[in-house]
Amino acid sequence: MIYIGVTNDLKRRVFEHKEEKVDGFTKKYNVHKLVYFEHFTHIEYAIKREKQLKKWKRLWKNELVEKKNPNWDELFDTI
Repeated sequence: MIYIGVTNDLKRRVFEHKEEKVDGFTKKYNVHKLVYFEHFTHIEYAIKREKQLKKWKRLWKNELVEKKNPNWDELFDTI
């Protein structure tokens, strides 16, 4: 499963998901690994990109991750 979301504090948000402090998709489907992220300076661009990615096919999302992170390594410690 791939979770797509927007936050103003990625490290905090990923930690919340890892610790299951947030009810919803990530807790329900045990999605706790950060494998890809994008940085935006303006929230409106981030939200636009989020909506775009949520419409993508699973294959396209997988290819996007694999271009930057071919082994789907955990990136939490890099942020």
